[in-house]
Amino acid sequence: MPRFKTIMVTGGAGYIGSHCVVDLLEAGYEVVAIDNFANAVGDEEGSPALQRAEEITGKQITFYKADLLDKQQINNIFDKHIVDCVIHFAALKAVGESMQQPLLYYQNNLLGMLNLLEVMRSHNCYQMVFSSSCTVYGEPDQLPITETHHTGNITNVYGRTKYFIEEMLKDLSAADEKWNIISLRYFNPVGAHPSGLIGEDPTKEFTNLMPFMAQVALGKKPVLTIFGNDYNTPDGTGIRDYIHVMDLAGGHVAALNLLSENHVRLKVFNLGTGKGVSVKELVNVFERVTGTNIPVKYVSRRLGDITAMWADATLAKNELGWTTKRTVEEMCTDFWRWQTMNPDGYPKKNKTTVIVVNGKS
Repeated sequence: MPRFKTIMVTGGAGYIGSHCVVDLLEAGYEVVAIDNFANAVGDEEGSPALQRAEEITGKQITFYKADLLDKQQINNIFDKHIVDCVIHFAALKAVGESMQQPLLYYQNNLLGMLNLLEVMRSHNCYQMVFSSSCTVYGEPDQLPITETHHTGNITNVYGRTKYFIEEMLKDLSAADEKWNIISLRYFNPVGAHPSGLIGEDPTKEFTNLMPFMAQVALGKKPVLTIFGNDYNTPDGTGIRDYIHVMDLAGGHVAALNLLSENHVRLKVFNLGTGKGVSVKELVNVFERVTGTNIPVKYVSRRLGDITAMWADATLAKNELGWTTKRTVEEMCTDFWRWQTMNPDGYPKKNKTTVIVVNGKS
């Protein structure tokens, strides 16, 4: 059994959070998950994603509908549980939306983190895995990107909130040696759990590429909009490091193992495959493995997007003992399984149900 027993997962009902919870339960941890459903489907009665995580693992999750901006609410949850470590996913995360509503992003992501850290400190919980992002690197000077690449020249507000939080964590760990924090800079998570029971179900129009692509493949959207085909890349579309969400989840379990055995103060790791794949290439693989046709429409670049980035994940391999295992084909196949099993995503209780009786509604 791991030395840590109880892990709090903020944003636990979200896409990455719910997949990570599955891995945590399977690794023997007890999970207390919180979510305010800003980015996830759910209500006062709970989260369909976490209910399905319980189904997958046969284990129980303690869940609270809670908001990190409500400090007293978070304090009350910590009063009820002895939390050994927090995995902090909860954040608003749409690049496009962040450019339109910067104050919303600064309030939610920065104040939420401040409240969480203060409550943790008051409950003598000093261990954290922080969900950061490769956006902290901005437009990279060289590829692949190592953790020593400079940060701060960010192209969007969402990325800036991750950067500011990383700076906050640096100052915190320098000021108080009790803190033991790992910051994981994700590249581009895609895919779904191989069971098809949980996956990505965007709650906003500012959506990621793969859910959009799958909706087009299902015939629910007419065409896939690709932002920019004039980048300085081989096919003109942006290049990203797509990582299977279950590989990403495994990175968090590896980070917990390191934190439970070592006092690292603050360490940063890239989580990516180390391979760049263009948007056009990803669409082609998706079409091939799913046997679908995805019409595309090219429009101008989005404000805040960058040309190309992929990770050098050598440090995670050497110090966390973690590498990615799943291919781009598996990312597409697993996501398509989720999407075809759940064409409308998770069940939403607030949808109006029309009952038809004798041909009349």
